[in-house]
Amino acid sequence: MREEVIISGFGGQGVLFAGKLLTYAGLETDLQVVYVPSYGPEMRGGTAHCTVILSGDEIGSPFIRNPSAAIVMNIPSLERYEPLVKTGGILVVNTSLIDREPGREDIAVIAVPALPAPLGPSMATTGIGLDSVGEAEVTTKSVNRSAATPHTGEFQQADHVRESVSRVPAHRAVV
Repeated sequence: MREEVIISGFGGQGVLFAGKLLTYAGLETDLQVVYVPSYGPEMRGGTAHCTVILSGDEIGSPFIRNPSAAIVMNIPSLERYEPLVKTGGILVVNTSLIDREPGREDIAVIAVPALPAPLGPSMATTGIGLDSVGEAEVTTKSVNRSAATPHTGEFQQADHVRESVSRVPAHRAVV
């Protein structure tokens, strides 16, 4: 098993937190993981994205050309990453900010509105992404680890994170 995921949006949407949560969920299930965050100098509103690789085998490179899944939180992210998702892959789309349908028919598209702050805009899409790549069970331990680390200003307490994850709706495909 090897899943390569890109999560992308604006700063302040919880994109990097979502990547860390996915990474910790992979660690909790004894997978090899790589997490590579990328963000601009802005506090809020700048570009933010991260890549996460989950694998049962060793990971030789942190680079992703054609991810098996992409979680996109805004239109610029949709435009950049939709063409890169491999055939048969999954594209999770935040319908709260993206008002157009993806154009590809060779991938599964999952449309889900993001939850409002303070629950974390990326939590619904991350929950769907976890489910889509086969890591549906986010353990309390991985949620606590993600919320307790520095640089996750989206959440002050792990209780908010657990509440957010528990509110993730079942996904709806719009293929």
